[in-house]
Amino acid sequence: MKIAVIGGGPSGMMSAISAAMSGGEVTLFEKNEKLGKKLYISGKGRCNLTNDCGVRDFFQNVATNPKFLYGAIAKFPPQSTMEFCTSRGLPLKTERGNRVFPLSDKSSDVIKLFSRELAKSKVNVLLNAPVLSVQYQENGFLLNTISDIAYFDRLILATGGISYSATGSTGDGYVFAKAAGHGIVPPKPALCRILCKNTKPLEGLSLKNVVVGVASGGKVVDSEFGEMLFTADGVGGPSVLTLSSRLNKICLKDACVYVDLKPALDVEKLDARVLRDFSARQNRDFVHSLDALLPERLVKAVAEQSGIPFDKKVNQITAQERSRLVAALKNLRFDYIGLEDAEYGIVTSGGVNVNEVNPATMESKLKKGLFFAGELLDVDGYTGGFNIQIALSTGYVAGTCAAK
Repeated sequence: MKIAVIGGGPSGMMSAISAAMSGGEVTLFEKNEKLGKKLYISGKGRCNLTNDCGVRDFFQNVATNPKFLYGAIAKFPPQSTMEFCTSRGLPLKTERGNRVFPLSDKSSDVIKLFSRELAKSKVNVLLNAPVLSVQYQENGFLLNTISDIAYFDRLILATGGISYSATGSTGDGYVFAKAAGHGIVPPKPALCRILCKNTKPLEGLSLKNVVVGVASGGKVVDSEFGEMLFTADGVGGPSVLTLSSRLNKICLKDACVYVDLKPALDVEKLDARVLRDFSARQNRDFVHSLDALLPERLVKAVAEQSGIPFDKKVNQITAQERSRLVAALKNLRFDYIGLEDAEYGIVTSGGVNVNEVNPATMESKLKKGLFFAGELLDVDGYTGGFNIQIALSTGYVAGTCAAK
């Protein structure tokens, strides 16, 4: 059985290895000069390989089409990824939130492991070998490359999405899938920053244990608790990335980003806290009275939104003005612009319609012998190692089933 795999990321490498281990004669086509180019920069170069959690927790961290992944995760769960690595000489460590990394903190060590397994499994790895087109024949596939036309009995598409196109994720797989008659759910950014106005003065400020959310028409659309980061043109950080993967499914108009800076305190308790601080700073100007409540760089933004004159003495502030300050602390607002472009998302949401793919095998329901794996499919997860695990699980299933 001659099997072609297009794409040398985690899903493609796992597809090729599992297909070869199941008896297939496998050729892996990678357009870049090396394998795992996007994997190399994942986790800021540390490579958050998977998440050592239970099945229920895993699916709570899948943002799009979790049911489609039930079979793949059952056949190759996070613990299988960990065993795959450790049994082949790559020690791992587990950090906060069950995030699993190589002990060395080097993504290059993960890529070396996969490269060794590809060689050991006798996979024919072709680098600098972009596939220009695929011709779908009755019982196989003709792949046109820059140097050759080759026939294969089975084809696994593992080309990724459209995020970080410099790593080779340029949407080639969408073209190949469309040619086979597959529908493509329009690609959208996932795990990306949220763009909003007036954050430039706060650029670089990181906040922990806050709630960041989006409101529209005076109603909260969605929110997330955790850590966030202000950037020159919006907000980022773990909680924002998670939030973005839900917001990309909603059409928002006239919306705002809001931050609850004191989520542990309700309005009454926060008002009492403000009163205590004011009592200790009665003769100060208002703008200099918030040092115990806020990081210095947030003071001006909160003070402006409260509408209280900066130079008003604390002992002159009215109960109504204090109420506006509490409101600003619980609901610091920034005008919403939209999500960052898909090019800059950590992963791509959207892709091959999973209703046209057999979840038990990753085989196309439209073209016998055509399989899909990884980010090319319309599945994506939150941060914490879930997306790489999805790539490895779907790759394992696609490779194993393609070789049968």
